[in-house]
Amino acid sequence: MQGLLIAGRYRLADSIGSGGMGRVWRAHDEVLHRKVAIKELTAALYVNDSDQAVLLARTRAEARAAARINHSAVVTVHDVLDHDGRPWIVMELVEGASLADTVKQRGRVEPREAARIGLWVLRALRAAHSAGVLHRDVKPGNVLLGEDGRVLLTDFGIAQIEGDTTITRTGEVVGSVDYLAPERVRGHDPGPASDLWALGATLYTAVEGRSPFRRTSPLSTMQAVVEEEVDEPRHAGPLAPVIAALLRKDPAQRPGAEEAEQMLAEAAEGRRPRAAQAFVPTQGSGVPTSPGRGPAPGTPGGSYGSGSGSGTPGGGYDASASASAYGSGSGSTPSGYGPAPTPYGSPAGAGAGHPATGPTAVAPAAGGPASVRPRRRLRTLVLVVAVAAVLGGAGAVAIQQWGGQDSGSGSGTSPAPAPADTDTAGAEGVIPAGWRTYQDPLGFSLSLPKGWKRTVFSDQGALKQIDYSPDNGKHFVRIAIDRSSDFVDALSHQEDLEQQLQNHGLVGYRRVTMKENLYRDRKGARWEYTWTALKKDPPYVPGPRHAAEETYFSRQGTEYAIYISSPAEDWATTSKQFTWVLRSWKQPDEG
Repeated sequence: MQGLLIAGRYRLADSIGSGGMGRVWRAHDEVLHRKVAIKELTAALYVNDSDQAVLLARTRAEARAAARINHSAVVTVHDVLDHDGRPWIVMELVEGASLADTVKQRGRVEPREAARIGLWVLRALRAAHSAGVLHRDVKPGNVLLGEDGRVLLTDFGIAQIEGDTTITRTGEVVGSVDYLAPERVRGHDPGPASDLWALGATLYTAVEGRSPFRRTSPLSTMQAVVEEEVDEPRHAGPLAPVIAALLRKDPAQRPGAEEAEQMLAEAAEGRRPRAAQAFVPTQGSGVPTSPGRGPAPGTPGGSYGSGSGSGTPGGGYDASASASAYGSGSGSTPSGYGPAPTPYGSPAGAGAGHPATGPTAVAPAAGGPASVRPRRRLRTLVLVVAVAAVLGGAGAVAIQQWGGQDSGSGSGTSPAPAPADTDTAGAEGVIPAGWRTYQDPLGFSLSLPKGWKRTVFSDQGALKQIDYSPDNGKHFVRIAIDRSSDFVDALSHQEDLEQQLQNHGLVGYRRVTMKENLYRDRKGARWEYTWTALKKDPPYVPGPRHAAEETYFSRQGTEYAIYISSPAEDWATTSKQFTWVLRSWKQPDEG
């Protein structure tokens, strides 16, 4: 589409960003002779008519919401136009990077700089709230850092305009799960305090280099938001009490925008805001705070709004069995469908008995409280029934994520179009007889035996996991794609995941190999291991399993993990299949 003229006026130059919802182009306004950014709604091309209508309405609402906010820290919307039956938003072009990209490149941001960024985001939010607009998706990816030093808040795609409820469905939770406030997870109406919570989580990510609540799956992440206190930041400096104040579970306990602005201004000057201490509960006693802000006099506060955590949900993909995914979940021991460490999180409502594997996060032992929070990449077993526990009885939440924004249907992941399968040769030559090359809707392709079926294991915005299996997961291949990885190289990620498996006692875990390698001319790592699936991990026969994973980073910084698992007795055949999968793999076009 490069070079395409839109509405007879805007010439597309190059793609400068993309996500599940759409793509942003750098373009030239041939009437006013200026550079602009144009947001293309690509998601509308791949959904049914009813969902398309919702997406189109949201895009127009995004433009309306941003247009009614007059502030230098909000990206200006110039125009909304129709092309190919879809709305395109013409916006101010900000040359620079997002806060998410900056954190990914640097590891973390210095506290005073993070406070300065937070101060401008807060000012943008105050202007939005004054105009009757809730942003509802404040996160590092929506904070732009201009090369000229400006800080701007963008992407009002799921903003709620006061008095306008036409594009939010009943029972729907929208926003990036990592940054949802507890009251929103519980199904309560959001308010300005919900945006301030998301700002607090964004600042935590900036100074620590990781999301404070991200776990293995959307469900375990929401459970952490509602029930768990955030780990104390180690690099926040004077910003630490401000973050703690913004992340109070009860919105009534958080500072208002004016108080928060003063605190951030002090932190930006390197001073520890004294006022913020009133919002910070004492840790560790389990004694509820008094109704006012902060702990009751003479009592150690710190449990306000935190839940009890009722053990681990059974069924679904087993988290203990996997060590490669991000975050930690709750579940039992590994088995069946990837009962071993696998890449990246676990899906909401995954099939019972499909344990974690490859790139996913480890969960505590079966029946134990979900208290340990491994890092981001383990496959966890989580049942849909766990939703009730996560939401504290508020009911099921629909999560259909488009680039980190939820817009959903009730299954935890949206049904994806079936992949096209052809008889063409793989990327490295002719594929074996009886195999096909599957063109996946996410843009990648790989070769597998005919008859393997595609399922969405997890869709968490920047983190997506797709499974292919001939027998509902007894044998399967999982592709994990993470556009916002917490790690800088593949080997360190696999070592972290292995440590999680060992810490959580994966039954019979044994490393076969783990070493750096080159894959497609990129530095990668190969990990192979075995473990034992248990009888309590239905629907598969218990016994030894074997898995292997190839992980690498693309030139654009996307982390790809290609994982395979099967019963150990079938490994001779499975390992040969994995060789062909790796030969045939072709990553998505990253523009």
